[in-house]
Amino acid sequence: MKLLISTAVVWSVLSGAVLALTYEGEEAAALRCANMIAHTAVTLARAEMIGEHEKTVMLGVTVLILERHVSGTRGQKKTAMTILRDRRTIDQTLEDYRKHAAHCLVQFPIN
Repeated sequence: MKLLISTAVVWSVLSGAVLALTYEGEEAAALRCANMIAHTAVTLARAEMIGEHEKTVMLGVTVLILERHVSGTRGQKKTAMTILRDRRTIDQTLEDYRKHAAHCLVQFPIN
């Protein structure tokens, strides 16, 4: 029984590694935009600088960018977003938002 459980755990770990994607080019840029918008929305809402409605709209934009401009499963996209989030400080992300948010919406249209 222990061998069966160990094998299942190893298989789960290996399966996850096989399913990982490396994003490049336009997809990587779309991921960066989506991450920047999502992280900014959550941060501003926590600081009570935007309301729940505005946060929901921004997160909706993030979902649409990911659905329309990034391949892979939801889990693969979530993993990529987590990696991106962990690479930037909140100050860097907010500065990116100020500089690039408008361009992101032009480059990755959602309607």
